[in-house]
Amino acid sequence: MLLQPLWTVVLEHASILRSPVFPALFSLSAYLCCCAPYLLLELLSRRWAPLRRYKLQPQSRVSWASVRSCLVLTLSNHVLFILPLTVLHWYLRPVHLPAEAPPLLQLLTQVFGCLLLFDLQSFTWHLLHHRVPWLYRNFHKVHHTFTSTSALTTEFSGAWEMLSLGLFAAATPALLGCHPLTELSFFLLNIWLSVEDHCGYDLPWATHRLVPLGLYGGARHHDLHHLKSNVNYAPYFTHWDRLAGTLWTGH
Repeated sequence: MLLQPLWTVVLEHASILRSPVFPALFSLSAYLCCCAPYLLLELLSRRWAPLRRYKLQPQSRVSWASVRSCLVLTLSNHVLFILPLTVLHWYLRPVHLPAEAPPLLQLLTQVFGCLLLFDLQSFTWHLLHHRVPWLYRNFHKVHHTFTSTSALTTEFSGAWEMLSLGLFAAATPALLGCHPLTELSFFLLNIWLSVEDHCGYDLPWATHRLVPLGLYGGARHHDLHHLKSNVNYAPYFTHWDRLAGTLWTGH
């Protein structure tokens, strides 16, 4: 089994994985690590003009005030809401770590399945919070504070939005009966893709360029949502927006 050596190394740190604070720390540290390259890119683009041509909204700049407000809100949401809930989940449902790793093909298939299911859940949630004024005004409006996206705006949202989307992300692997290694892989990929969606750059190596036929939206897709607000509700793939008539490519 190709993944067994990796899983064996992970099991050597089983006490960390079983810790009640691990999910919150994993989520926060993975998020900040994913944001870091884009924050560096933002700094470099101010001094190196060729990088600015990849910026989706060249006239916008990420201010230190916005960085500070995004970090404060993200940290407070993790400490005040995510951490207590993960401790409660640990108490009610202890972590089970099987001795064997999943087959590689199974892991890849299930991670893709998780992305598809999460994409549907998020699309439905997102559409509902834009179409119902009370939901938008009281919950989702916070996330639209910034019309120009940047990496740290990914989790600039109220507690309700962070917890509900976090619930979708946590429940999806459970619904598909995923191995813990598959769960971790999905969580990492989901965080990275979410940050990439909000990074504010359409880079040559961006994920949407790797997927043919415009089936994957990417940063440009989501940046247009923040500009126009009533289009492009799906976080990753474009098929639900096509079916709902809410897809906009900017042309």
